[in-house]
Amino acid sequence: MCGIFASLGFPPDRANIDIVSHRGPDGSGWKVFETSRGSLALGHRRLAIIDLTEAGHQPMGYADGRYWMVYNGEIYNYLELKSELEALGWIFTSHSDSEVLMAAYAQWGEDALPRLMGMFAFVVWDAREQRLFMARDRFGIKPLYLASSSRGIAAGSEIKQLLNLPGISRRMNVARMRDFLASGISEHTAETMFADVQQLRGGECVMLDLAKWSPGEALPIRRWYGILKSGGLELSEQEAGERFRDLLTKSVQLHLRSDVPVGSCLSGGLDSSSIVCLMDRLLREQNVNAPINTISACYKEKEVDERPFMEAVVASVHSKPHYVYPTVNDAIEQAEKITWHQDEPYGSTSIFAQWSVFSAARRAGVKVMLDGQGADEQLAGYHSGFYYYMADLVRRQRWLALARAVEQRRAFHGLSYLDQLRGLSVPFIPRRLLGRGKHVLGTPDWLASDAFRTLPSGDAFSTALAGIGVGPVRSIGDLCVAMTQGSNLTMLLHWEDRNSMAHGIEARVPFLDHNLVEFSIGLGESHKIVYGDTKRVLRRAMAGVLPLAVANRRDKLGFATPEQTWFRGPLRQAIEAGVEDTLTRFPGLLHADNTRHLTQQMLAGDRPLDFTAWRIVNVGIWGRVFGVTM
Repeated sequence: MCGIFASLGFPPDRANIDIVSHRGPDGSGWKVFETSRGSLALGHRRLAIIDLTEAGHQPMGYADGRYWMVYNGEIYNYLELKSELEALGWIFTSHSDSEVLMAAYAQWGEDALPRLMGMFAFVVWDAREQRLFMARDRFGIKPLYLASSSRGIAAGSEIKQLLNLPGISRRMNVARMRDFLASGISEHTAETMFADVQQLRGGECVMLDLAKWSPGEALPIRRWYGILKSGGLELSEQEAGERFRDLLTKSVQLHLRSDVPVGSCLSGGLDSSSIVCLMDRLLREQNVNAPINTISACYKEKEVDERPFMEAVVASVHSKPHYVYPTVNDAIEQAEKITWHQDEPYGSTSIFAQWSVFSAARRAGVKVMLDGQGADEQLAGYHSGFYYYMADLVRRQRWLALARAVEQRRAFHGLSYLDQLRGLSVPFIPRRLLGRGKHVLGTPDWLASDAFRTLPSGDAFSTALAGIGVGPVRSIGDLCVAMTQGSNLTMLLHWEDRNSMAHGIEARVPFLDHNLVEFSIGLGESHKIVYGDTKRVLRRAMAGVLPLAVANRRDKLGFATPEQTWFRGPLRQAIEAGVEDTLTRFPGLLHADNTRHLTQQMLAGDRPLDFTAWRIVNVGIWGRVFGVTM
């Protein structure tokens, strides 16, 4: 896990890799080549996880200097690939997965990508053929941002590495800002919130043949990993659960490969608890006596505190728990620092809670953390999935099943009949109707400003689907594909990458092993939502593994913070001041009077308090930290 940088045609500047020294505190490297298109610079900051010796240093040369690479990530099946490559005659001088990746590329070229199991973003320079190749893992776990102009092209692990390049502005991408403010969605297209910076999306790669391509021309980006297909694989609950547990167990086993201590985030939810319990089983089988370091965020406010569930897991495994208590003062004091690391505005103070967990992990000396990210998207774990499930029951006139679902949701989640009826209408509204009228249907009046008025009508979710070539969401299966590859997950992975790397920690996500994801997405919908249950196959798979208190949980919090208490109490003045700062910094971006009115209603308790207030405030912080212009 590291930070990388590459530039072609721009003046080589080592500051563009050193600015992300937090991503690689264990070493750095820099090399400049001369090409037919100008200088090519490769930079690397190393976080040593596998093979801690100098043999893992980058930029790494291979095949007598023909290939040079900078790489961020982990190839979990590197030992298996190494054996295969050795049988083909390749010789290795290190124990690193980086050298295995280099040999795999030398042997198979782009065809090496489907063989890789892991998370990665890398750049390879083929000095003999004068080709520059860049690729990103299937689901975009590891980032790779691009900036190009008539002068050249540059790539980096973080947006901030590209903002000081000649000709690259700090101008706001207004369309993506609307998506963020209206829906809280980001990272859902190839664009970023900076107009001049884009990203290589998960499952994409680009080959630049310098004999054919020149700076300023369109980048020949292609998708090497296709869009998932939701399926109707109907198995018995027992068989589906057994296959899911087998795949998840194998994934966790691979994710434990490390030459440094491995711990885990533990929220007390199904996903992180499953990871911790499987880690415990596997380590016991390997006769590893050291306890698992678990890191958890807790609160004195009972409505968002999950400590009873965390303690149930801790009591069932051999672990060393670490509890951190994020405070309201730290949430606002750390906001600028977190925003700098995130590169873009972030959606809620839950990102601060995650930041606090990784900060505690660093203090505990844990360098690798396993996390439960990705399960909700592939298994319809969010409660929004219920509406697609219930709509399908209506279409098929399964009235008894619908009645049972309504009753269980009322019992499990406290939702009234009226609330469920309102939500049930959502899947039946055609997307084309959402764009009728002067503004998008439901667009808040505080967004009815001149800045957004000239943009095409539409919503962020539809934009995300269009970006990956997926049609309208009509089922739970469609929803899982959309959230895994189009919208939700890409954003969550961005936040996790920045929060973990800010503290020099490698975050690993076993639920995103592609074999497991493909199986989950291919499962029929009866294995995801059944009546009032979400993630049915995971519950079945972990029966007898999870403590009952966790296995029977129906609520969903995520990295929740007591925002309502904070915002209407000690943070109220800071939120009001932050809103004013955003309105002053970006005049014309929002309807000022309506924005103030919305904020005051939320803070006074006259309307529900959601993440909107924080998004507005954080846009101003982002503008101040990065000197953003409109």
